[in-house]
Formats: sequence, C-alpha cells, structure tokens
Amino acid sequence: MMVSLSYSSTMPQEAPPACLIVGEQANLQRIGFSDVETLISHRVSAKVFNEVVSDIGDSEGVSLYPKAVTIATLSSKRSRHTTPTAAHHMMDTVSKHLPKSGDSAVVVVVCLRQHVFACGSAVARAFPTYSLKTRDVTTRDVTVCFVTPDDTSPLSDQDIKVLSSTATAIRLAADIVDRPRNEMTCDDLVKCAVKIGQDLGVDVTVISGEQLKEQGFGGIYGVGKAAESPPALCVLSHKPAGATKTIAWCGKGIMYDTGGFSIKTKTGMPGMKRDCGGAAGILAAFKATVECGFSENLHAVLCIAENSVGPRAAVPDDIHILYSGKSVEINNTDAEGRLVLGDGVAYARKDLNADIVLDMCTLTGAQGITTGQHHAALLSNNAQWESCAVTAGLSSGDMVFPIVFAPELHFSEFKSSVADMKNSVANRSNAQSSCAGLFIGSHLFDDYSKPSPIVWLHVDMAYPVHVGERATGWGPALLLTLFGRYSSSGLLSNIAPVLPADQVSKRPKHDEMC
Repeated sequence: MMVSLSYSSTMPQEAPPACLIVGEQANLQRIGFSDVETLISHRVSAKVFNEVVSDIGDSEGVSLYPKAVTIATLSSKRSRHTTPTAAHHMMDTVSKHLPKSGDSAVVVVVCLRQHVFACGSAVARAFPTYSLKTRDVTTRDVTVCFVTPDDTSPLSDQDIKVLSSTATAIRLAADIVDRPRNEMTCDDLVKCAVKIGQDLGVDVTVISGEQLKEQGFGGIYGVGKAAESPPALCVLSHKPAGATKTIAWCGKGIMYDTGGFSIKTKTGMPGMKRDCGGAAGILAAFKATVECGFSENLHAVLCIAENSVGPRAAVPDDIHILYSGKSVEINNTDAEGRLVLGDGVAYARKDLNADIVLDMCTLTGAQGITTGQHHAALLSNNAQWESCAVTAGLSSGDMVFPIVFAPELHFSEFKSSVADMKNSVANRSNAQSSCAGLFIGSHLFDDYSKPSPIVWLHVDMAYPVHVGERATGWGPALLLTLFGRYSSSGLLSNIAPVLPADQVSKRPKHDEMC
C-alpha cells in the first residue's frame, strides 16, 4: 500500500474510515472526548471512550470500533539513556494498531508540546514508500494530528511545514536505503542529489570517475573504481547572506558493499544495499533543513561508491593516497567506508573551510555490539558538542550514545611499516568502533594531541538504520534538532540544545577538545 502522508494543525471535520489515537497512558488520561469527537463520535460514545482511557494499560491497543477506531498506548518505561518522547515505540505501535480499512485514515498523536517533533517524525517511519509488490497497489491518505494536553494552542503553519518537511526527509532517506542496487546505483544517487540541489536553488559540485583520481581523492576512487557505475563526490552547498559559521555534513554512500576482495559471506552480504544509509540521511536532512530556513553555511558532502569485485578492484596490500595527502595501506577491502569518508572530511577542511564537521555512516558491525540497535555510536573531539548531540538525540528520537575518544590508546591499531596507516585494526577487540571513527578523524586532524579549532562529530548508525528488512530513515530528525538553533523554525529551536557557539569562533581549551 502506498501512503500519502500529511500533517494538520486541526482535526478533520469529517470522520475518516479509520482512526488511531496513540500516546502515553498519562497523556491520554489528560484529554477529553471532545478533543477527538469529530473523528469518532459517530461510532464511539463518550462513555465508552472515557472507560477505555481510564482502564487501558501500558503498551496496549484497544479497538473502540471494529476495524475502524483504535486507541493505543506507548510504553512509559524509560531509563536516563532513553528518549522521554517514547518515539522509539511509535513506528511499531502505529504499524500494528492503525486500522487497515478505508482509503484514508487519521492518526491522532497525544503528547506534550515539546515532544511533537519527535513523535511526528516517528510516525513517518511507519509508512515506507518503496515497494515493488504487485498485489498490493492500493493508495491511502493518512493525516497526522496532535493533541497536546499541556498546551491547547494549535500548531502554527510553520510548525506543520517543518513536520511535513521532516517526514518527507525521513521517508526519502528510507526510500534510498530500501532500494536495491539495480535501482539505486552511484549514478542514481548523484542524479537524486543534483535534482534536490536544483530544486533548492543551492550550489552543486560533482567530481566523479577519473576526475576523482586526477584531483587526489584516492579513498573514494580506490573503493569505487571497479564498479560499473563510477564513484563520485557530490556536494550541495547552502550559503546564505550573513552566515558566520560553516558546517559540513559528510555521508557515507556505499551503494552496495560486497566487501571487495575481502568478500562477505553468502549470509553476510544480503542487506548491504543499506550501506548508503549515512549519505541518504545527510541528503534528506539537508533538503529539510534548507526548506525550513537555515542561517549558516551548510554543505552536504556525499561520498558515493560501490565496493565491487573486478579486475580494477583494490586488493589487500595496495596503498592509496587520500585527499588529506596521507597514505593508507589496504589490509581489508571490507573496511571501505572510512576510506571514502576520509576523503570527505578532508575536503570539508581543505575546500570548504568548515568549522564543524559531522560524518554519518553505517560504518561498523561493532556499533551494534557497542551501543545496540537503538542508539547510534557517537565519537567526538569536543565534550560540549558531544553532550549537545546526546541531548538532541533524546529530543528527536534519533538516539546517540558516546563511545570512548582515546586516540593515544587506539590509533596505534593502524600502524603500517610502509604507509602512514593501515585501513583496518590489528586487534578487533580493542574499541573497534572508536578506532574506525578515529581513522576518519585522522584525515581531518594532523595531530590528535593538539587542540583543534574544528569541531568533529562522528555518528556510526549501522544498526539504527534499519529494523528487520526495512529502513528507518534514521538521521534527519537528529540533525534538524542538533542544529535547530540555526533554523528559522520555532518548533526546532525550542527543542534544540544550546550550542557552544564560542567553540567555533575561538581556539578551545585542550581539555574540552581532547
């Protein structure tokens, strides 16, 4: 079923064929029948509604009218490392309890006003856009409305625009990740990015194929040179008048990862279409961020390649010179994402003169072991920005958790006798996700032991990028929230963390950086 998703600040005046009322038990018990009367009164009485709301348990769904009206509760259980919005339960709850009947439906989200963005974003994940199933070709219009018991004022038109743009971004990111390699090649992602850039009216730079080799992008070129569809560095640049900061978001876009000559197994390779999740999230987040209004320079740096096996493929023992000028001995062709991102962050420093560099990627299988399926791993050279990212994750529902930043203990894992470094660790039991991130950072910094004016955030979201066989559209909600202080949107700026702005305008103290 294909779903057209929209958001509204008011309840529809006509009852839909299907309706889901969803929220935490405590919030549901703070609303009245009159809040949803126009949607359900022709089928459900006030007495029945009030009795169900008062008796419904945690994480429960109750049908108020068969195949038409359901009320469902989100889990209220949470620890200090879990989002207070309960957004991480929303996708499953909506998918499970929204009645399937009819060509239209309304989802009523009951939440606190400060949780509207996270809950609204999470609803979008329940409606993926990509499918080639031939039996279910029906369409459905789904409208999302909100009841906020702590603030009865309606959402503004700008709030609805932000929610709509973010939902579109989440579904776009998921669509790119869900598409198989024969439908989403390097060329296809470049075309998609160029089209988005043209629609937004921003500058677009594309360096592809042999141009990468000629201009020194040894990481992206070395990984992708064997594929039929050529590798590319695609950069979208939003440069508003009056900007004082330059922010670069770098995304790993491995359109398919066979592992190269260090080839994956027959059970380990399926699903590797998802290795472009970082670039998909960055591209979609950039689109929504610019649409919502953004006051600072913002660049989306997409590092796009397919890690294939062929006569021209890189082999172990090859040495590549990356865009940073540093040499890398290949000891594992299946550790390719860090190579393309090494070029990406170096470009952000050398060509874009970025103050803040954030890379996002499906980088390591060890991420799932380190921080689990719900929290992306976060590595940063700046303690204050690390804290801001954690806060933004809790506020947005795209949760992140810090991993150890100790380059003096870990970077020796990449020691090489013939190059500046190898691309894979010697000891896979020594903070593997941290090491992988440090490899990327080494092409942004010359020396970790010295303070740097560049803020760096590394986000490894290998496991949050999908649930089962479906992409989640992870990333846009986090980035819009983390950088919400630079947005024109009140909805975003109100939930965004207070950023340490002085950290990008003066040299930070050593203990704050390292």
